[in-house]
Amino acid sequence: MTIEKQPKGLGDLIENITKATGIKKLVEWAFGEDCGCDARKEKLNKLFPRKRKPECLLEEEYTYLKYIKLETQRKLNPEMQRRILTIYNRIFKARKEFSSCNSCVIGMVNEMKKVLNAYEEKT
Repeated sequence: MTIEKQPKGLGDLIENITKATGIKKLVEWAFGEDCGCDARKEKLNKLFPRKRKPECLLEEEYTYLKYIKLETQRKLNPEMQRRILTIYNRIFKARKEFSSCNSCVIGMVNEMKKVLNAYEEKT
């Protein structure tokens, strides 16, 4: 299973459109694989990042994240990962799928830590 890649910003959005329309292949054919698109994409992503305002955690979600000690958890079993993924998808309005990719899980957990820390700062 894979995790759907969410656009980081305008650069990713433009790349998705040019891939879907075939423009990307045409540019690569005309100018070669290293046409400078990746550098432009990263620059646009930094200039115009995608803003994601998360939904509020429900009390049961907050309690669960505190219970599993997200801050100090080094190894999450698949059941824990699925529960965190469900919470992540709801609060970020995302459609990520379960993945055994370690860096994907770490990225999701880090985002959830930020949300949890924001709650801790408010209390």
